[in-house]
Amino acid sequence: MKEYVMGNGAIALGALAAGVNLVAGYPGTPSSEIIETVARYPHEGVHVEWSVNEKAALEVAVAAAYSGARALVTMKQMGLNVASDPLMSVAYVGVKGGLVIVSADDPGPISSQTEQDGRRYADFARIPVFDPSSPEEAFAMVQDAFEYSEKYNTPVLLRPTTRVCHAYASIVIPDQYAPKEFDGFEKDTGRWVIFPRLSHINHAKMEARNAEVGKDFSAYRFNTVEGAATGKHVKAVVTSGISYACVKECLKDQPAARGNSQADPVRLIRIATAFPFPEDFAVNALDGVDEVLCIEELSPYLEEQILKTAGRHGLKIKVRGKLDGTVPHNGEISTDLAAGILREAYGIQAGFDTVDTSDAPPLPVRPPVLCAGCSHRASFYAVKQAMKGRKAIFCGDIGCYTLGNAMPLDMVDTCLCMGAGITMAQGFAHTHDDRVCFGFVGDSTFFASGMTGVVNAVYNEADMILCVLDNSTTAMTGHQPHPGTGRNMMGNVVEKVDIAAVLKGIGVPDVAVIDPFDLDTAVATVREFADKKGVKAIVFKSPCIALSKPGAPYAVDSAKCINCRKCIREIGCPALVTSGDAVLIDPNLCTGCGLCASICPVEAIGGDVCE
Repeated sequence: MKEYVMGNGAIALGALAAGVNLVAGYPGTPSSEIIETVARYPHEGVHVEWSVNEKAALEVAVAAAYSGARALVTMKQMGLNVASDPLMSVAYVGVKGGLVIVSADDPGPISSQTEQDGRRYADFARIPVFDPSSPEEAFAMVQDAFEYSEKYNTPVLLRPTTRVCHAYASIVIPDQYAPKEFDGFEKDTGRWVIFPRLSHINHAKMEARNAEVGKDFSAYRFNTVEGAATGKHVKAVVTSGISYACVKECLKDQPAARGNSQADPVRLIRIATAFPFPEDFAVNALDGVDEVLCIEELSPYLEEQILKTAGRHGLKIKVRGKLDGTVPHNGEISTDLAAGILREAYGIQAGFDTVDTSDAPPLPVRPPVLCAGCSHRASFYAVKQAMKGRKAIFCGDIGCYTLGNAMPLDMVDTCLCMGAGITMAQGFAHTHDDRVCFGFVGDSTFFASGMTGVVNAVYNEADMILCVLDNSTTAMTGHQPHPGTGRNMMGNVVEKVDIAAVLKGIGVPDVAVIDPFDLDTAVATVREFADKKGVKAIVFKSPCIALSKPGAPYAVDSAKCINCRKCIREIGCPALVTSGDAVLIDPNLCTGCGLCASICPVEAIGGDVCE
């Protein structure tokens, strides 16, 4: 069959085609659709789960791989930090079945805190990495990754980037999928129980193995050379991933790319397996090359490998790229950017017509904002109102509620990483006894990385207020289920894990569960807890507006409205708009949450005004 699928879908279907037995992960853009695709297609005999975090997902998958099964783990690049503890150890221990870790990098960054480069992690962990440049390659490479994993008994990293994950392509896929047959786990403490002596021995084995893999990769089908194949004084471009697609687009109509002797020959070298570096391939590809331009996203990894290879083999090559400023260190490589780099470095005009946009009007500024009717807005507003006149520090977290930093709410003073809002509030509390310290966390993040922080707060006698913004979903990454939703990816209804009960069990003495749209109660509860010492927790519970059925839109009674604009100035809901001097509510955006009505000083906003 031929299917038109997203890159993430291609990875999922490639894993099914490879006979995967278990798929686990934690949602994070740009990787989330991989698991969702596996769950959507027939997958009898394949266990699929959203784990509570990436560390748990990898550990579940490691056990499956120890049993001889094929396991796939999915996450974004930030999640690889969370999974790094088991990753480093399993690299030493090795596996019996196939273990492929998909860590999707996010150059830009578009939806992440960092631009970290997964190739560095593969090098750090000493495991092979595959770097696809298209959905078609991602489909093929995930299958190759399983083969290499089992051939060399090692975990393997697949590193797609955002533009590969979210691109679409037609993929030829099998009519049926059959999970791999495997013989199960066999007790062998000398192999599966990691000890310093075993690690010492396995470290040497790992390095010897990587030398073999590097030679194997030198013949890998997606490590390619195009363009000028012979001759001296050749200029070359070394690239990988989506950067390869961009450079190839720029060179597609160039005489140099076609080997025209009238033009300076340009050789396009693609390295799809950055680690272990395919050194033999690189030496052959660089034959006759005088100058190399490395165009790659994020770190100068390939550039450094080319420099090392040139030094070891005595190649007299000028190497250009990020290290000399020819290529920027940050952001994505687009086709236009690649064209500019090639033009400046080699005098090559792109093989496509660029569009002159100099006379185009500027794009409208559209900053990210909480949705109209979002319960997080009401939660933040209640805390802000309760803390008027008092010093407070608001520690935010990763999720939709990060948008609470925007004006006019201005309720996020710090945001570091998942779960850090809880623990950072403790650090501030121990150093600022004159302030009320708040830690905000979402319901999914609470399960992923928040609970240990609460235990730490109780054990170390912190004075803080934990605010759990519970909207019954993992909203920012696409509304995936979590332990508090009562369903899992196998389609089963399961017992909900109650956050308030968990907090009580941990030892938090004061726990309140309130509706944030009940503004008076919410404000009163925050004030009450702010006057108490120790760890307190408020669960602001209201479903995500994308999941709950919207109510009738509210409207402004122009006869009552005094145009004070308090509704606009204080909550920043996108459904509140102005027309001339009048304040209006856009009925296409309003969900009838009633927050604006509760703060209007003259009761000019209501749900019955439209009638």
